[in-house]
Amino acid sequence: MKVFGSSGTRGVANEELTPAFVLRVAKAAGTAWGVDRVAVARDTRYTGRMLADAATSGLASTGTDVDRLGIVPTPGAQFYAEREGVPTIVITASHNPPQYNGVKLVGADGVELAVSDLEEIEQTLLGETFSVAAWSETGRVREVDGVREDYVDELLANVDREKIADAGLTVALDPGHGAGSLTSPDFFRTLGCRVVTVNAQPDGRFPGRDPEPVSQNLTDLGRLVRATDADLGIAHDGDADRAIFFDETGTYVEGDATLAALAAAELEPDDVTVSAVNVSQRLVDVANEIGADVELTPIGSTNIITRIEELELNDRHVPIAGEGNGGIFFPDFRLARDGGYTAARFLELVADRPVSEIVAPYDGYANVRRNVAYESTAERDAMLDAAANQAQSSDAELNTRDGYRLDYGDAWVLARPSGTEPLVRIYAEARERERAEALVTGMHEALVEAKERA
Repeated sequence: MKVFGSSGTRGVANEELTPAFVLRVAKAAGTAWGVDRVAVARDTRYTGRMLADAATSGLASTGTDVDRLGIVPTPGAQFYAEREGVPTIVITASHNPPQYNGVKLVGADGVELAVSDLEEIEQTLLGETFSVAAWSETGRVREVDGVREDYVDELLANVDREKIADAGLTVALDPGHGAGSLTSPDFFRTLGCRVVTVNAQPDGRFPGRDPEPVSQNLTDLGRLVRATDADLGIAHDGDADRAIFFDETGTYVEGDATLAALAAAELEPDDVTVSAVNVSQRLVDVANEIGADVELTPIGSTNIITRIEELELNDRHVPIAGEGNGGIFFPDFRLARDGGYTAARFLELVADRPVSEIVAPYDGYANVRRNVAYESTAERDAMLDAAANQAQSSDAELNTRDGYRLDYGDAWVLARPSGTEPLVRIYAEARERERAEALVTGMHEALVEAKERA
C-alpha cells in the first residue's frame, strides 16, 4: 500500500495531510463502503475539526449520511461503530507530534480495516473512481451527543468494578491533553478510585507534553505519583488507545513488562498471543511457561488485527495481543486497542498487590530505542541497505518480517522504517542495559554513516 501504513495514513497537517487529501480519502471510503451512513470522530488535535469537516464533505458528496461524533477516543469511536453498525472515519494521529494528523478507517464491526479492505479503498482513491451523488441526493449531516458517556458506561459494564472500588486506589492520570481527557478521569472516579491529574485539559496544541507516552515525556506523571502517594500512574496517547503505567514509587514501567503481566493473567495452555516483530522476550517467556503460542506480525495494529482474525477463523483463542508501546488488545471484549479498558484490567491486578510486585517477574530485560530521521527516499533506502549489511556480516538469526531483526540468543536488535513518520527506528533488548546500548549504537552508527553518504 502507498497511502495507508501500519495504522492508517498520517502526515504533517496542512502540508502532507491537507483537507483536499482527506476529502479524497473520505470520497474513496464512501464509494468503496457503499453504505447509507458513516460516522466521523476526531481527537483533540488543533487541525482535527478542519479535517473532520473535509471528511464529512467527502462522504456527503458520495450520497452518504454522516454522524458527527465530535471528540471521542478512538476506542470510543470503535464502540459506536459496532453498536450502530456503521463504518467510521477517525481523524487522529494517535501518538505523533502535535503538527501531525491522520485518518484511521474503522469497519461497521468496530474493527480497524484489514489490509485487503484498505487496498480496495486505496485503489479507488488512486484511480479517482469516486461515486458522485446528484445535488438532491447528497448526504445529510447530524451531530450525535453522548457518545463519550455511552462509551464509559460500556467500559464500566465490562470490568470488575467492585474489586477495584474495594481496593480504594489512588490513580495519578496523565491523558496528555488528548481525547482521554474527556473520558478517563470520570471513568476511574466512577470505578471508585481517587483520581489526581496532570495534562488533563483537552488541548490540541499539547502544551504539557508530546502525545507519545514514553518515559522522557512523562516526568510530570512520575512526580505526581510521588507527590500524591498514588498507587500507580496511568498515561495515554493522543487518542487514548494506549495505556502506560508508573508504579507506586513513581517509576516508569516498561510497556513490555505490563503486557507480560497482563498476558500471564489471561493466557491458558493452547491459547495464542499475537505481537509484532519487536516483541519482548518477556512475552515469549510468559507464553512458554503457560504453554501458549506466540505469533509475530509486522509492526502496526492493522497487521496484528489481521493475524488475530485469521487465527480465530481457525478456532484458535487469542485472549490478549498487542505491543510493548501500551497498545493492547483484549479480543474477547473488542478487537480494538483501548487505553481505558487496558488500564482498568491492570487496576484489577493492582487491587491485589502493588504495581512493583506485579511487574517484578518481568524486570530482567533492558530495552533501548533510538530513531534516525531522514529527508528523502534515498536516505531511507541507504539506511535500510546498511541494516541489511549489518545483518549479513553478523552471526545472528535474521528475521525480515518487518525491517531487519538480528537475534543473538541473549539479545536482539531491530531496524525498521516507521509506518507513520520519516524515521528509521532502532530497537534492542538484552539482559544487561550495556549490551542493549551497544547493539543500538552499532546499528545507529552504521545507519547514520549510510545516510550521510546518500
